[in-house]
Amino acid sequence: MTNANGEFELEPDFRPLAARMRPTALSKYIGQQHILAPGKPLYEAISRGLLHSMILWGPPGTGKTTLAELVAMSGSAVLDRISAVTAGVKDIRAAIEAAKQRAASHQQRTVLFVDEVHRFNKSQQDAFLPHIENGTIIFVGATTENPAFELNNALLSRTRVYRLQLLADTEIEQVLSQALTDQERGLGKRPLQLSENARNFLIHAAAGDARRVLNFLEICADAATDNVISLELAQAAVGSRQALFDKQGDAYYELLSALHKSVRGSSPDGALYWYARILHGGGDPLIVARRVLAIASEDIGNADPRAMQLALNAWDTFTRVGPAEGERAIAQAIIFCAMAPKSNAVYQAFNQAKRLAEDYPDLPVPKHLTNAPTALHKADGYGKDYRYAHDYPGAFVAGERYLPSAIADTQLYVPTERGLEKQLHEKLKWMQQQHQNSDWQRGEDD
Repeated sequence: MTNANGEFELEPDFRPLAARMRPTALSKYIGQQHILAPGKPLYEAISRGLLHSMILWGPPGTGKTTLAELVAMSGSAVLDRISAVTAGVKDIRAAIEAAKQRAASHQQRTVLFVDEVHRFNKSQQDAFLPHIENGTIIFVGATTENPAFELNNALLSRTRVYRLQLLADTEIEQVLSQALTDQERGLGKRPLQLSENARNFLIHAAAGDARRVLNFLEICADAATDNVISLELAQAAVGSRQALFDKQGDAYYELLSALHKSVRGSSPDGALYWYARILHGGGDPLIVARRVLAIASEDIGNADPRAMQLALNAWDTFTRVGPAEGERAIAQAIIFCAMAPKSNAVYQAFNQAKRLAEDYPDLPVPKHLTNAPTALHKADGYGKDYRYAHDYPGAFVAGERYLPSAIADTQLYVPTERGLEKQLHEKLKWMQQQHQNSDWQRGEDD
């Protein structure tokens, strides 16, 4: 394009600021130093143009697309892109065919970048396998979800997985500064003044997402009539922040895990915060109610059996009165469970019992514990010498055995000395002493 004086002018770049600021050299890439510091395998591979297929796993705005572009540029390869959101097997075949023709005609390699690769089903993922193996494409898949859960083992075995992390606040600040000072790609030609409060607010609002902070900055710059970006302008540009939450993604399970571990660690504040985060992100409160019920059994158990009943009551309250009051009832159960004495003795005992059943699946039921519904059973010794506990002091038969003789000395339930289990611990200790001191002992004949 030429102006009125016949001089050549570049067409204006209408791409968003985040797109314009994508680095074109590894030296300008910000973040991910755990995989891109000098000496790291990925850094060395890109620096030397040694391409290999990979999966880039990380949250939005951590540089997955940019890294794919740098991989292609480093090896003088063509970058071909498809998105699993809109593409199908037909698009995959077209990309593969283009890669084959490119290799045959121009002796040029192709980096096939597949965004949101976890959205492809098994057959679609399988379509890449032979072409990765024979070198037709260098496969670079980007995903926000855990590849171990979302991608086929066959695809994982042919690629290397790199985990990308949210950027630190200092790295987000570098992204901001770079965009404000770069005169070619960024906003450096404008005398923008970003107040310290506004800068800190944008960094906080970005939550480790470089794309997000650049989008916020661009909105602020467009709205700054006097080239001054104040805190009020930044707050208006950011608006209501969207929670990092996906009902089927990693963030969902991480929040549930944080809630569970906070309750287990007896932190009511932590547990309430993570619960509120789940609600703020649009999570189902009943998912939390189910988790709290599991916690009541797994982490509290007999140390305070009331926890299970309160968890059930909270669940019931929610179904009866709805979210407005029901969410608070679940919060009450969360606080109670966080403050309750903790014991995983039931959890441990049950797991050991299941392993014991796997190890000894065929041990016969001792005859004295069997039922004798017919005369034939009685004649065969079924139910012989069974001692009815209620006929004995304390409804306890000292010297009796309720396990097969081969595992008679096994102890599965070992109560703690916390909460109600302290009493159970003392009772179990008393019963063991009664067994040891009894003149009568059940024999080993099952």
